[in-house]
Amino acid sequence: MIITPVFSAIFAIFFVFLSIKVIKIRQNHKIFLGTGQNKSLERAIRVHANFAEYIPFALFLIAMLEVNKSHIIITLILCIILLIGRIIHAWGVSTEDENFSYRVAGMVLTFSVIVFAAVMNVAVVLFSI
Repeated sequence: MIITPVFSAIFAIFFVFLSIKVIKIRQNHKIFLGTGQNKSLERAIRVHANFAEYIPFALFLIAMLEVNKSHIIITLILCIILLIGRIIHAWGVSTEDENFSYRVAGMVLTFSVIVFAAVMNVAVVLFSI
């Protein structure tokens, strides 16, 4: 397994970056719990939470493909698409005048990776029996 650990590290750094963004907004506006009805904090929290909700599951599915000896190009492409999707999503949701098409595109890429990896994992099991 060589692709998933590298991308897991990249996603971990991305997650810390998103966490720091939330912390800085909280400090600047002296909001220690909740959003204080601050729109930029609400957006930063949702970007961070959405990342936390989807990335572990997607990486787990991709790692299972790697464990099951899926072709390295497949896992590499899935990880790249997932990273692009998360960057696009974060960008789209973070901006004050939200670009909804970026948000949608980011989620479409994320969901596509999850569904493809899930189907591939089932196929690997079914066709290797």
